[in-house]
Amino acid sequence: MNTKKLLFITFSVCSLYSCTTSKVSQSISDKKVKEGQGFYQFLTDDPNASPFFAKKESVYGTNGMVAATHPIASNVGVDILKAGGNAIDAAVAVNFALAVCHPAAGNIGGGGFLVYRDKKGENYTLDYREKAPETASRDMYLDAQGNVIQGLSFVGHLASGVPGTVDGMVEMHKKFGKLSWEKVLQPAIDLAGNGVKLTAREARGMNRIKDDLLKYNPGKRYFLKSDNTEWQEGDIMIQKDLAKTLQRIQEKGRAGFYEGENARLLLEEMSRGKGIITQKDLDNYKAQWRKPLVDNYKNYKVIGMPPPSSGGVALIQLLKLVEPYPLSKWGWHSDSATQVMIEAERRVYADRAKWLGDPDFVKVPVGEITNKNYLENRWKNFSFAKASDSKEIAGGAVPGYESTETTHFSVVDKEGNAVAITTTLNNSYGNRVVVDGAGFFMNDEMDDFSVKPGVPNAYGLIGTEANSIRPNKRMLSSMTPTIIEKDGKLLMVVGTPGGSTIITSVFQVIINVLEHNMTMQQSVDALRFHHQWLPDRTVFEQGAFTEKTIKKLQERGYNLEMQKNTIGRMDCILVLPNGKLEGGADVRSDDTAVGF
Repeated sequence: MNTKKLLFITFSVCSLYSCTTSKVSQSISDKKVKEGQGFYQFLTDDPNASPFFAKKESVYGTNGMVAATHPIASNVGVDILKAGGNAIDAAVAVNFALAVCHPAAGNIGGGGFLVYRDKKGENYTLDYREKAPETASRDMYLDAQGNVIQGLSFVGHLASGVPGTVDGMVEMHKKFGKLSWEKVLQPAIDLAGNGVKLTAREARGMNRIKDDLLKYNPGKRYFLKSDNTEWQEGDIMIQKDLAKTLQRIQEKGRAGFYEGENARLLLEEMSRGKGIITQKDLDNYKAQWRKPLVDNYKNYKVIGMPPPSSGGVALIQLLKLVEPYPLSKWGWHSDSATQVMIEAERRVYADRAKWLGDPDFVKVPVGEITNKNYLENRWKNFSFAKASDSKEIAGGAVPGYESTETTHFSVVDKEGNAVAITTTLNNSYGNRVVVDGAGFFMNDEMDDFSVKPGVPNAYGLIGTEANSIRPNKRMLSSMTPTIIEKDGKLLMVVGTPGGSTIITSVFQVIINVLEHNMTMQQSVDALRFHHQWLPDRTVFEQGAFTEKTIKKLQERGYNLEMQKNTIGRMDCILVLPNGKLEGGADVRSDDTAVGF
């Protein structure tokens, strides 16, 4: 009997409601996953089919690993580790390097979140998310009739929140850094002053926004070629003004950004475009250490970011909602496993819209909505026979409650310190405004508020009063930097950009490793799907589902929509049983893992 026939006989037999599998089929399937085929080939009955967007070789290291959006930044991080720095030193160096070589999302004019696990197993989370300026108001993006003024919250000067990235970097380095501040800043200064060689993707990105650069930066030539031609792969981009800004930050730390010359340049830029950030806003900005969100999935510990990130809460909800179901037996992207995951995502995004916001301003019922009994109740209106209707799935009831452009990088050093950082300008190249004389893009994070409760933002996400605009309030985020432990030891560092798809991408990659026995790189390469409650549809990457699975889901009432764009760009690290590190950097982009 050949292997194909054996697979047909022994593979799990799934009905609409249940599924079982033999040990023989499971062991064969596990072997196939490791060979890069897995359940998917059997389900399609196509020997050329693959569950992966593309195949990329895993990267291994013994003394350290950095996985980041751009190869230059990854190499900067490894150089810092080789120089005796720890994971925090490397993370700070990577962050500033990304501000130079990946201006679409790497930044000093934005904000982000840190999840950190030290070598002793202690966990920390730092919130350096942007804030609304002090003169911001609930209805600042509405016209006289109460309608949203399209575009005002995500392009131009008024779209910017008060940046938090530099204060966050200073704070985490002050608390945990090992090398000098000057040393970890120097690589970025050198890159900006000497120039970086553009990848094809970076060249395309800047060519794509050329009209916006001219529109929102009149009279300036930032990120435009001197001869007015288009950027090409291999071109050298030099950023002298950004180099000077980074030097000021190197010399004066926090004050180099929020005070003095840089503050003057930033405020003059705000004045030119009728922005509302003031010196008082800059003076008052402070990154905040928050209590890590820690919970369990089976025998794994999940360490995530608490609000104002929605990612940690949503991820724990998703994992707990699917925990009772035999995902590994059902198989990767089988109809039953996919249906359960879609329905979990539908309910979690409804909760996100209703309950989550800045905990300094609203009471966020984290414990209540991650409680087992609460989540069991969320499944009561679920049936395998048909899709749930999002119009009938509101945020759950909590008794007694009082009423896609980002970048991620993961670092593990030789001592076992682990960093997961997700940072953003919000949309690609933020609000498209470059601070004149300082050379960096400002964020457009104000769009992450509920500009008008019930009206979707740029990513289609719906919000309520919990995430309405108020002065000095942090806007809700989907960023999901995550660390996983097993038996008290570091297992995985995970995260991705992708706007509203961040949460579901992190969720699926974790499930790929823990339930489907994929390697770190395979789990990152695997095709993905996404559902976010509203709009009521499931988008998926081409090839993510077999024709058989699509037909079964459609028969149950699921609205499936294949999209040309990719979903997420993961940068992850897995600790193998032998202690080696495996880097998984997304094949969908320039993402690169470097180990040593």
